[in-house]
Amino acid sequence: MDTGSEASGTKGMKFFLRLAVLAAPLLLAACGGKDDLDDLALNDTPPEVLFNEGLALRAQGKLRDSTEKFEELDKLYPYSEYSKKSLVNLAYLNYTRGKYTETITAAKRFVTLYPGDGDSAYMLYLAGQSYFRQMPDITRDQAVTRKAAGAFTELVQRFPESEYVPDAEQKLRIVKDQLAGKEMQVGRYYLEKRNYVAAINRFKTVVVDFQTTRHVEEALFRLTEAYYALGVVNEAQTAAAVLGHNYPDSQWYKDAYSLLNKGGYQPSEDSGSWISRAFKSI
Repeated sequence: MDTGSEASGTKGMKFFLRLAVLAAPLLLAACGGKDDLDDLALNDTPPEVLFNEGLALRAQGKLRDSTEKFEELDKLYPYSEYSKKSLVNLAYLNYTRGKYTETITAAKRFVTLYPGDGDSAYMLYLAGQSYFRQMPDITRDQAVTRKAAGAFTELVQRFPESEYVPDAEQKLRIVKDQLAGKEMQVGRYYLEKRNYVAAINRFKTVVVDFQTTRHVEEALFRLTEAYYALGVVNEAQTAAAVLGHNYPDSQWYKDAYSLLNKGGYQPSEDSGSWISRAFKSI
C-alpha cells in the first residue's frame, strides 16, 4: 500500500473542503450584493422622478403600480413636499380601489401633518366617504357611522367654503338619520321590556342630538308613552304638546293625544321641562 500517496490524497481533499467552506460566504455575499446595490440605486432616485412615475402609472390606469410607487416615495422621502403630494394620491388611489382602511390611514396622516393645508378638506372628505361606504345596517354597532359623522362634521366646521361641503352636508344628514334610527331601535327594545328609564334615555338622545331627523316625531311619542307608563304625567303631557306644536298633522301626535285622553289628560307644555327647552334651543 502506498501510504504516501494516500496521505497526499487526504491532504488534497481537506484543502478542497476548506476552499468550499471559504467560498460559500463569498457566494452568499455576491448574491446579496446585487439587491443591496439595487436598494442603493433606488434610494438615489430623486423624489420628483418617483412622483412623476407614479403619476404616469396612474394616467395609464395602473392603479396598483401607481399606489406602490407613491408608497415607495413616501417611505424614502418622508415629510418632503413630494411625500405630501404622494399622500393625497395614495388616499385617492386607495379610495378608487375600494381600499377604505388604507384611504383613511393616508387621509388622517395628511390632516395630522398638514392641518392648515387646502388639501386637508379633500382628505377629510375622502375619510368621511370611506367610513360612509362601510356603514353597517341599523341592527349592528354604529361605530363606523359615528366616525363618518365625525369626519364630515370636521370638514364642514373647518372648511365651510370648501367645494366638498355640500355633498358632505347631504351625507351627514343620512348619517345622522341612521344614528337616530339606531337609538330608536334600542329605545323601542327597552320600552317593550318595560325598562322605561333606559328607553327614555335613548329617545332623549334623538330629541336633543338628532332633532332634524325624521325619527324625532316618533321619539316624542315614545317619550309620551314611557313617561305616562312611569306615572310622570307632566312630562308625558309636555312631550305630546311639543309633538303637536311642531307636527300637528302627524299620526304620532294623534296617537299621543289619544293615549293621554284615555287617562283623562290632554297635551300641556311645561316650559321648565327639558323637552320644551330642547326645542326652544334650536
